[in-house]
Amino acid sequence: MTAPDLTTEPAVVPVPGPTSANATTTAAPGTPAAAAGSAAPHPHAQSGFQVRLDWGLDGALLLQDAHVVVVVDVLSFSTTVELAVSAGVEVLPWGGPDGAEELARAEGAALAAPRNSPDGRLSLAPSSVTAQAVAAVGNGRVVLPSPNGGAIARALGERGRTVIAGSLRNAAAVADEVLALQERLGDRATVAVIAAGERHASGALRPAVEDLLGAGAIVDALTAVGIDHCSPEAATASSAYHALRRGIGHLVSASASAEELRGADSTADVDLARQVNASRTVPVLRECVFGA
Repeated sequence: MTAPDLTTEPAVVPVPGPTSANATTTAAPGTPAAAAGSAAPHPHAQSGFQVRLDWGLDGALLLQDAHVVVVVDVLSFSTTVELAVSAGVEVLPWGGPDGAEELARAEGAALAAPRNSPDGRLSLAPSSVTAQAVAAVGNGRVVLPSPNGGAIARALGERGRTVIAGSLRNAAAVADEVLALQERLGDRATVAVIAAGERHASGALRPAVEDLLGAGAIVDALTAVGIDHCSPEAATASSAYHALRRGIGHLVSASASAEELRGADSTADVDLARQVNASRTVPVLRECVFGA
């Protein structure tokens, strides 16, 4: 591994502020997010760094002006999206059960089953992506509700952002895709890696170790292809993954999220989610639909 480049001070580029009390500005992709009522970038925006990292929906919206946002929800949204797209299914992300049926009907798509549904339909569980479940999707499109990764992807898609579903399974492939984007741009591509996390009973964000490791694997893979001007947040996640990479399978399997899933007899889901670089599929969100 090449250490992330933290030797260069970030060159902060201010975003022009409003010209009147009622005026608003929309930053172009790659432009640092501005703090409300100020020409200066938001202090949490990691402006000037090429690779950035934050948590949850709030973090995603703060860093959304990167050229590409990688949403990491290892258990299980991102993993299931990768498996479904690999099998030829297009995935419409959604934030939860409310409104999902209406969206499926409007889009002519199937609605994913509740997790661990006994009828063999595709659900949020990675192990549900079987040949039988894929065949039952019909026209090859499915609405996949998820309160974490799905909600983040949907919110970014509705804002017209370029979104990738990233996981442990496709970390190296995601890095290659970002490198290809950078070559097309002819300039540095800025990347926001968003660890989705989970929720406490109160609704507060619970940072999840599997998402930290998944995000770190992607930053580590970006560093390997030369995209290495990392914010301290991104560099720390990368270092955590690199230092613990020999035990990734055990760490994911022993995590609090995996323990919660084991209560629903989902050992197969964890086994799929903890595989590193098992896939070359990079699901990209276009018009709120994930496809290859």
